[in-house]
Amino acid sequence: MTAPSQRSVLSLMLAVPDTPAAIEWYQKALGACLLWSLGSVAGLEIDGAPFFLHEPVANIFASPQQLGATTVRVELFVDKPDEVIAQAIEARATGDETKNHIAPWGTHRQGGFTDPFGHTWLVGDKSPLNRFPGGS
Repeated sequence: MTAPSQRSVLSLMLAVPDTPAAIEWYQKALGACLLWSLGSVAGLEIDGAPFFLHEPVANIFASPQQLGATTVRVELFVDKPDEVIAQAIEARATGDETKNHIAPWGTHRQGGFTDPFGHTWLVGDKSPLNRFPGGS
C-alpha cells in the first residue's frame, strides 16, 4: 500500500492584539472555521486554506497596529470576491472597490479590505492560480 501523496501547504500567522476577538471576527467576516485555540494562539481555515493568529510577543512578533504598518499582504482567492469583501466590510473592515484587472491569463476580478487588526487583504477570483502559456 502506498502512502497518499502529500502536498506542501503555505500558510501565514497574523499578529492580533486579542486572539479570541480576532477568531470571532474572522469567523463572522470571512466564514473561517476554527481548527484549534490555545487562547493567545489559534489555527483557522477558509475553505481548507489554513492561517494562524498569535498575540504579539515583545521584540519578536508585532501587530500592524504596533508597527503603524503592515508587513504582509494576505491574498484570498475565492469564487465570489465581491461577496466576500462586502461581508468583511459589513463586519467593520475598511474596503476597496472590486475591479476587473487585465492580466496575461485574462481578466482578474479583485478588491480588498483592511481588517480591524490592521492586516491588508486582497480578495480576488481564482484566475491567477491557473497556469497560462508562457508560465513555468
